[in-house]
Amino acid sequence: MTTEEIKESFVKEYVFKIVLLGDAAVGKTSLITRYCESFFEEDYKPTLGANIIRKDVNLEDINTKVRLIMWDLAGQEKYSVIRSMYFQGCVGAFLVYDITRYHTFDSINSKWLKDFKRYVKKEGAYILIGNKSDLKKQRAVPAENGKELSEKIKASNFIETSAKLGENIEEAFSLLVNRILKNFGINV
Repeated sequence: MTTEEIKESFVKEYVFKIVLLGDAAVGKTSLITRYCESFFEEDYKPTLGANIIRKDVNLEDINTKVRLIMWDLAGQEKYSVIRSMYFQGCVGAFLVYDITRYHTFDSINSKWLKDFKRYVKKEGAYILIGNKSDLKKQRAVPAENGKELSEKIKASNFIETSAKLGENIEEAFSLLVNRILKNFGINV
């Protein structure tokens, strides 16, 4: 085996804990389900406390494997007391709002980002997601507002998604993984 073949056979492996944050019923669980299982559940079932989901991602172009440990945190206020303990070891987050409910958008800066910054190391990456983009006729939050908030809060990216249709789901997770890798000094 040549030196080059040995280098190519060496695969870098990482484990990243990420959280999905946002008010109840913004689609956090649906985003994860669509990403991990390519499936969408029509019936809403609120998350109780937290769900933990694992997905392994192969980034062949940089010879890297990433194991994502995704913590889907309940958005209901009654869980706010215990939520802080779920942030330990977290390196990234999705800040998710529902484009059809303006108050979920307001909660990003007033609640969810504050929690993330309070409990996560400063180099934690976060992306702002406007979910339910398939509900265009019911839109209450213009995409421009999402872009402006993203810049204001210094999010790594802003993206609108539809867990129902599967729009921009892969891209959202890819953007977050790439930003986390860059935060760890890995060229992507």
